[in-house]
Amino acid sequence: ACDRDGLLCYPVETIPARPDPAARLAALIAEYEPVEVILGLPRTLAGAEGIAAGVVREQADTALPSGVPVRVVDERLSTVTASRRLTGAGRNAKKQRAIIDQAAAVAILEQALAIERATGHPAGEPLRPDAD
Repeated sequence: ACDRDGLLCYPVETIPARPDPAARLAALIAEYEPVEVILGLPRTLAGAEGIAAGVVREQADTALPSGVPVRVVDERLSTVTASRRLTGAGRNAKKQRAIIDQAAAVAILEQALAIERATGHPAGEPLRPDAD
């Protein structure tokens, strides 16, 4: 999540993908009332969408409420960035997967906000193109 001005990003929580994250996602969206949801899309290092990206798109489309705009952004290297930040802060990132996921989510949001500030356009693309 971030503050209203999009300057300070912070982790909220790690939601397991299984068995079904929809109820928890809906609760967080109701609590935080976001302007939009930024979702990391796992692309290959070459930039293509593989099986993992398809799974993310499918799960997000069914798990996220339709009333909030969702944008997918490239998350390549976000875990590497998060791990380096945690190690730099003295945390043992290898033993704390949930912490790495949260730090990666912060890195993804920071990148999306930086792109929007630099270009004047939202980062990524709509998950549901007909909704935006």
